[in-house]
Amino acid sequence: MLRITFAGTPAFAVPALDALAGSGHQLVGVLTQPDRPAGRGRHAAASAVKLRAQQLGLPIAQPARLRSDEELAPLHQWAPDLLVVVAYGLILPPMVLALPRHGCLNIHASLLPRWRGAAPIQRAILAGDTETGLCIMRLEAGLDTGPVYRQRRVPIGERTTVAELHEELARLGAIELLAVIAEIESGSAQLRPQSTEGVSYAAKIDKREARIDWTASAVDIARQVRAFNPWPVAETLCRGQQLRVWMATALDINVSDQTPGTVLGLHSGALQVACGLGVLAIELLQPAGRRVVNAVDFANSQRLQGLQLG
Repeated sequence: MLRITFAGTPAFAVPALDALAGSGHQLVGVLTQPDRPAGRGRHAAASAVKLRAQQLGLPIAQPARLRSDEELAPLHQWAPDLLVVVAYGLILPPMVLALPRHGCLNIHASLLPRWRGAAPIQRAILAGDTETGLCIMRLEAGLDTGPVYRQRRVPIGERTTVAELHEELARLGAIELLAVIAEIESGSAQLRPQSTEGVSYAAKIDKREARIDWTASAVDIARQVRAFNPWPVAETLCRGQQLRVWMATALDINVSDQTPGTVLGLHSGALQVACGLGVLAIELLQPAGRRVVNAVDFANSQRLQGLQLG
C-alpha cells in the first residue's frame, strides 16, 4: 500500500481521484487550486476536485503557488510515496518533483509528444486528428516532456466533441492510472522516453478563437464547433446579436457564388450556411439570452430570407 497525494482541479480529474480513493492505497491529501470567482455573481467557487475531496473526507490544501515553506508544508506533512497530478494547473517546482520516493505521475490527454501543453483535446480536434489518447507519464521539469509508463489510443470521429472526448479520456485515464501504480508497487513498471519527433504544443484556448470566420472552409468551422463544445462555444453574429453554434457538420457543396455567412435555408433539419469552401449544416444553436434550440425551431422564429451571419 502506497501513501498517495493527489493534485488536480477540474472535473476531468475527478474520475482519477475516485479511482485512487477506492484503490486500497492510502490517499493522504489533495492539492487543488484556490477557489475562484465564477458565475454572474462572481462568487468564489470551489473546484470540482475540492468538492469531491470534501465528500470523501480527505485533507485539502489550496496553495496559490508551491514555493514558500508555508505552501509546501502540507506536502511535507503528508509525506507521500507518490504524487498523482491530473490537470492541476500549477507548475511543480523541482523540490516537489523530488519529494515522493516514487516520483510524480501525470495523466496527459494526448499521444505524447503530440500536443504537449494546456489544451490537448481541443487542439487535436481543431487540427483534424483522427485519433488521440492519453499517456500516464512521469513528470519532470520540462513541459510534458517526461517518459511514459503507459499509452491508450482513442479514435476521433467526424462528430466527436470535446465534451465526449473529455469524458472518455477521464474514464480511461483512471483505469490506466491504477494499472501503472500497481506496476510501480510491484517493481515491474517500465518507462519509455518520448520521441524527439512529432512534437507539437497545445496552447491554452483563448475565447476569441470561438468567433467563426465564415470565409474559412466548412470542414474547419465544423471542427471549431466540436472543439469548443462545451466551452467557449463557437459563435457568430445574427442581426447584431450573439448566436452560439453547438452542433454542426460540413457539407461538400459548391456555393462559390454565395457570400460566406449567407444562410441558404433549412434543409434536412439543419440550417445551411455558405462558407469560404463548402456549406456548414447547423443542427443545434443558441440565440442570445435563450436556451439551445434545434435548427427547425430557430428557423420558425426567424425570417431566413436574406439572413447573413457574421
